Amino acid sequence: MQDEPITLEGTAVSLIPFELDHLNALAEVAKEELVWRHLSTSLATIEQVRAFGEHAIRERDAGNAVPFTVVERASGRPVGCTRYFDIRREHRNLEIGYTWLARSVWRTRVNTECKFLLLQHAFEKRDCIRVQFCTDVKNERSRKAIGRLGAQQEGILRQQRIVRGGTLRDSVVFSILDREWPDVKVKLAAMLRR
Repeated sequence: MQDEPITLEGTAVSLIPFELDHLNALAEVAKEELVWRHLSTSLATIEQVRAFGEHAIRERDAGNAVPFTVVERASGRPVGCTRYFDIRREHRNLEIGYTWLARSVWRTRVNTECKFLLLQHAFEKRDCIRVQFCTDVKNERSRKAIGRLGAQQEGILRQQRIVRGGTLRDSVVFSILDREWPDVKVKLAAMLRR
């Protein structure tokens, strides 16, 4: 499971290695209040966006994460972030998360294509046997989106995180296994053709 900087190219998006140079453009996206409604954090200020970015870089440098900036190919502008994290090389698995996208690309092919690219790379290049996703139990939109990918819901981790304002978050865990990937890949490719 290598961790050299990679770019993943799709039709609608490019996932490029996250760099602090992307912060100003991402701060513009982060101003959209609805983006944060069900997420564990809110990046309402440039300082919060900078702290988020610096954390991503520290995790990358420690070998714990591979963060990406999501760039919309048509406009060339950053429209969000995503990353591999909680990388467990000895067990050949990781989690995909820290994903947030501009509302302008919600309900477009952008998120589906991002997940397709990340999953394809995880299973076919990184040789993962399991990829995990977690979301807030209250985030119905995210739960449905993860389910549409073909991920299997495994359970709910009760009081798994303390989030904004000291609220206790229950997290729903989903996964895709290597033996499931071929069918998931066919399903996602069909979704992207539509």
